[in-house]
Amino acid sequence: MFIKILLLVLFFGTMIGIGVYSRRHATDVNGFVLGGRAVGPWLTAFAFGTSYFSAVIFVGYAGQFGWKYGIASTWIGIGNALIGSLMAWTILGRRTRIMTQHLDSATMPQFFETRFQSPALKIASSVIVFIFLIPYTASLYNGLSRLFGMAFNIDYSICVIAMAVLTGIYVIAGGYMATAINDFIQGIIMLVGIVAVVAAVLNGQGGFMEALNKLGSVNDASVSATPGIFNSFFGPDPFGLFGVVILTSLGTWGLPQMVQKFYAIKSEKSIHKGTVISTVFAFVVAGGCYFLGGFGRLFSDKVDVAKDGFDAIIPAMLSGLPTILIAVVVILVLSASMSTLSSLVLTSSSTLTLDFIAPMTKGKMGEKKKLLTMRLLVVVFILISVVIAIIQAKSNVTFIAQLMGISWGALAGAFLAPFLYGLYWKKATKASVWVSFVFSSVVMIANMLWRSAFPAVLQSPINAGAFCMLAGLVLVPLVSLITPKLPKADVEQIFSCYNRKVSVPVTDAIADEGETEKEGK
Repeated sequence: MFIKILLLVLFFGTMIGIGVYSRRHATDVNGFVLGGRAVGPWLTAFAFGTSYFSAVIFVGYAGQFGWKYGIASTWIGIGNALIGSLMAWTILGRRTRIMTQHLDSATMPQFFETRFQSPALKIASSVIVFIFLIPYTASLYNGLSRLFGMAFNIDYSICVIAMAVLTGIYVIAGGYMATAINDFIQGIIMLVGIVAVVAAVLNGQGGFMEALNKLGSVNDASVSATPGIFNSFFGPDPFGLFGVVILTSLGTWGLPQMVQKFYAIKSEKSIHKGTVISTVFAFVVAGGCYFLGGFGRLFSDKVDVAKDGFDAIIPAMLSGLPTILIAVVVILVLSASMSTLSSLVLTSSSTLTLDFIAPMTKGKMGEKKKLLTMRLLVVVFILISVVIAIIQAKSNVTFIAQLMGISWGALAGAFLAPFLYGLYWKKATKASVWVSFVFSSVVMIANMLWRSAFPAVLQSPINAGAFCMLAGLVLVPLVSLITPKLPKADVEQIFSCYNRKVSVPVTDAIADEGETEKEGK
């Protein structure tokens, strides 16, 4: 117990100390929200990764999908690394950084306003962010109750409040820079923790090959009659697995708290380095989480899934670990939760302040008032998330749990296609953005309220969310072809940021033959 408490005190003390240290970077709106657009590759990559992977993934998703798909659930982690990290950075990274600076937008709703010349889009997108990010924020506390109960035997409410207060302190004090530095430290803890836990759990089963053989002997007639299905390449339900990969991987392309990390990148070199770092981080953390969860059925004697739910699987797998490793797991889950929580409340507070409240004052809101409002809203959002989390835990309100489950699908479904086409395609129209917003929001809310009315394949919120994302990629270009275009001169001015000439060393770009001859003369 002394070791566990000591590690917690050191962890919390470091987080608060960094918040105090980062105050000098949060003296204006640009510094508080984007760190002055001067954040290096390591901090940006770890901020992206730690915002991506929360305790929801480590405790909830890893246990649930590992139980459903067996070792094939590792594909989810691989998809997160290749689609959610590598492709996201490659396709969105530099274009997002260039255009958002050109348009002077600090949030995703501001981007929609300036890119598509519609203040109404900014208001609508900020409302969508507010509605769906708050319940997602509350979901981050899920899983903490069982782990803290296992390690410390303390009440869930105390754990939630302590985590929320400490996160609020360093976000309010240091803004995005404090969040990025803390994300870096928390990311290292997550990397080390995942590797150590996977090694320890497999060692307890006689090693990897022995654990795989044991998993192959597990049969569940209610899932599949095929022997050894849980250690097969694609598991018992390849289509369902594909839906999870799409939702959890492609979803990052449209989530405000993820995309806004690209706004703050320092330079071109930072993008290249950040791409590699973020992808490796995702392979280890996400791949490790789902790989670990894939062996969950080996612990069926320690957990009753029908009674305790999927969240009990990972804690059951970890309950027999040495004390020091349990302490590491607790810090790991705290790191995963606090890093994502800080990103979400910062995104929510900045979006509501800059995109909703400030426009209503008609230019009368100065820098100091905006900063104060954002800091106050950080407190408000954390309080709301704490209340929702405690109500859900104490009262088992299923409505809230369902709303948390559809938030990713609604946000990414609404924003992914408009944002992607907005960066790349000059002919994307304002009307197409509205269609994407309305379509995904309506589908996901309807899925929550009238799920049984949907086709069987779309009754799962996961499949419905993946469907909304893919549908948006089709709807936006189709609607754009038949709706009024933006003025050509305005569009050319918006995209002119990509044509600006810059000089770079030959190590970054090889000159063509004509330029080489001129240099020789």
